[in-house]
Amino acid sequence: MGMTEKQKRFADEYLIDLNGTRAYKVAYPSVKKDQVAATAAGRLLRNVEVKTYIDEQLEKIHNEKTADAQEVMEYLTAVMRGETESSVLSLCGDGCQEILEKPPDEKERLKAAELLGKRYSLFTDKIEHGGDIGGVVIVNDIPKPDTG
Repeated sequence: MGMTEKQKRFADEYLIDLNGTRAYKVAYPSVKKDQVAATAAGRLLRNVEVKTYIDEQLEKIHNEKTADAQEVMEYLTAVMRGETESSVLSLCGDGCQEILEKPPDEKERLKAAELLGKRYSLFTDKIEHGGDIGGVVIVNDIPKPDTG
């Protein structure tokens, strides 16, 4: 059957900020009251076709826009190794400004190394236990062999 134009408009608007009330009022401008729009939006969000469309679009957005774990780890590694560059504004006197490309400084590289270390659990915190361990008593009641 397919979605109506208004349902698609609602879904596209909803994807902007996930605000069903606002999206419904854009797609159905004759609705002025927030309560009516919120109720109708909730009903539309349960519509199988609308829900499927929104889920598919969210997945596309996620795939295109969101860094995955591998990308984050590769970036942190590049920063730690000093292989990246960032733009910094430099003043060169008499009101002159220029943008320089520079590798990460020691502090930035250290932070990247720390984040990678946490990811790989390279650092363990020493835990001291000063509490009572429950009155453990060791009893040596093993009979000695008879040597006589």
